Amino acid sequence: MLIFWLRRFPPGAAAESGRARAPASAVSRPEPAFGGSLAQPISAGIVAGITGFASSFALVIAGLHAVGATDAQASSGLLALCFGVAVLCIVLARVYRMPISFAWSTPGAALLIAASATTKNFSAAAGAFIVCGVLIVLCGLWPALGRSITRIPKSIASAMLAGILFPICLAPVLAVVQIPALAIPVVLVWLILFRIAPRWAVPAAMAVAAIAIGISAGTGWLTAASTSLVPELTFVLPTFDPLVIVSLGLPLFIVTMAGQNVPGFVVMSTFGYTVPPRPVLVASGAATVVGAFFGAHALNLAAITAAIMAGPDSHPDKSKRWVATFTSGFVYIVFGLGAGVAVALISASPPILITAVAGLALLGALVGALSNAIEEVAHRIPAAATFLVTASGIAIIGIGSAFWGLLVGALIMLWSASPWPRRRT
Repeated sequence: MLIFWLRRFPPGAAAESGRARAPASAVSRPEPAFGGSLAQPISAGIVAGITGFASSFALVIAGLHAVGATDAQASSGLLALCFGVAVLCIVLARVYRMPISFAWSTPGAALLIAASATTKNFSAAAGAFIVCGVLIVLCGLWPALGRSITRIPKSIASAMLAGILFPICLAPVLAVVQIPALAIPVVLVWLILFRIAPRWAVPAAMAVAAIAIGISAGTGWLTAASTSLVPELTFVLPTFDPLVIVSLGLPLFIVTMAGQNVPGFVVMSTFGYTVPPRPVLVASGAATVVGAFFGAHALNLAAITAAIMAGPDSHPDKSKRWVATFTSGFVYIVFGLGAGVAVALISASPPILITAVAGLALLGALVGALSNAIEEVAHRIPAAATFLVTASGIAIIGIGSAFWGLLVGALIMLWSASPWPRRRT
């Protein structure tokens, strides 16, 4: 399907808008695929790949476990996500000659943790992942649907995202109190590097957490792992539970579009690239559908790591920055092959420690979501209601808090904007 859409919508003018126009004397000479000073974009791609994986792979594993995945299924899901990111980055960057970068949905992984009260049936969760992917594909094929998602008031969507992230961002505080010997070094390393090298703060904190887990658990976690340390794709037969689709599939679609895809397009445009939305959304949505059969939750445009690869730090020449994204795809393949070890390590850890590392990684996203939620004065009360209901973690008739938060916020916003009853003068 990916190759079909790339043929159906060739790069042409889209690719031309993402790179500097070649001088007339160079038109007759084909541009070499590789060559010149490419060490800079290659190193940027390696840094972006390491940052993207290390900053949130623990959150992905914890999220998959939260909705019922076994260790084998979580390993398969992480492997499928890494391979999906790799294929999208390698193929689209090469075809469009733009640093179009992809990632798994980090807010979506946080949503999985919040949805743990909704379902422990991973088969139903996989069905919800498929629905999310189909909706992303439809956004690419039917632009009106994509526009309708962007018309959801930013304050409400941001408040829902903040409500999902808030309990996770509390975890570092709880971990310091509950397991100080393991958690305090992690937080201190994050705090120091946040000041002097912010890009490496979360990966370093995860490395310290891994060392702490290894010391406390010894080597037993390697031999006691409930799944093979060599990852393999495990087929998950999906089921389609309407309640799980409403409480997990639809919110996953919304946070992936509003929290990842839309910012991803904005980041690319900031650096002067016009990314063709249709093939990007169709490809990432189709990859999400395929990955769901192996336990992966959602794939989308990258935002934070996109800034590393699409900015001038990647290469002064815009036409060479696509090499960074191309390189990051191979980095994800390498990390994907370590998915089994990652799951075994996470399974040997106190859950609160892994959630604490994820909370440190998501602090910036929480601050951004809260800022957007209260940006408009008229929308602050509906946004506050959305945030509180979502953060509560309630589940009513089997439907999780993210859905109810959106519903309550929308109703309060409509009521506050209604002309009836009119105020007396």
